[in-house]
Amino acid sequence: MEIHQGIENLPKFRNPVITTGTMDGVHLGHLKIIQCLREEAQKSEGESIVFTLWPHPRIVLYPEDNQLRLLNTLDERMNLLSKAGVEHLIICPFTKKFSRLTSLQFIRDILLQKIGARKLIVGYDHHFGRNRSGSYEDLKKLSTGLGFELFRVTQQLVKNTPVSSTKIRIALEKGQIEKSNEMLGYDFSFTGKVTEGKKVGATIGFPTANIEIAETYKMIPADGVYNVKIRIDDKMFYGMLNIGFRPTLYGQNRTIEVHLLDFAENIYGKTLTVFVSKILRKEKKFENVQKLKEQLMLDEKETREFFIKGK
Repeated sequence: MEIHQGIENLPKFRNPVITTGTMDGVHLGHLKIIQCLREEAQKSEGESIVFTLWPHPRIVLYPEDNQLRLLNTLDERMNLLSKAGVEHLIICPFTKKFSRLTSLQFIRDILLQKIGARKLIVGYDHHFGRNRSGSYEDLKKLSTGLGFELFRVTQQLVKNTPVSSTKIRIALEKGQIEKSNEMLGYDFSFTGKVTEGKKVGATIGFPTANIEIAETYKMIPADGVYNVKIRIDDKMFYGMLNIGFRPTLYGQNRTIEVHLLDFAENIYGKTLTVFVSKILRKEKKFENVQKLKEQLMLDEKETREFFIKGK
């Protein structure tokens, strides 16, 4: 996949077929749109293009709002789009000036004049332009007047529920990791650097790696203990993830810690990626550290059984 930063100096695309959007999560609904995008590009011997904005509009328009949480970092989204078979990704800088573009200006001046779009693929609930005021009906009128083909992809259902980034975020906030993974089509993941912790886990036989995530907007699942896979230096390991305040140990701050099974290497300072598969239990305060250790032993047993079954 070729990545184009900005909309100036773009190459001349061959019969470009385009879709636009944040595509946070690159979930099953997005993949349905991308499948249509690729099929239509193939029919017209053209090139498939995803047009997206960065930073996220809320970061620019409401900088004091720290509540934004996204399923993907920009790097994660780029990797997922590449795996999905998209040929070109155009990342357009979002600015306050850009936010003032009308629906007509966005379609005519950017998608048609700058990119040369011949076909536009949209999802079932697509909106565009200033304040997302442009609807599918508006697009139909514009396609007739401006001379491009318009295709609308039907909603993707999982267990009779329409897939959306919002629904996935809500599931993650509730610790419903299996539900979120079903809608994503893959195990939710995050990447961070291993930092120094208090090393309390090592004193009870469960050393953990504290993970610090650079992107403050990155979505993290609800507090709890999870079955996870961990990638370090292109090698995969099984483990248990704890997210929360460690109430039995009188923790003050929310931490993200992972215990790797059958692992004893020093990984401080290394970057690792955690793939979250299943929730084991919610975080709770135990009567004492011995009770916590006993529960962790049960968690480890269940984790090993889970991954053995999955092999």
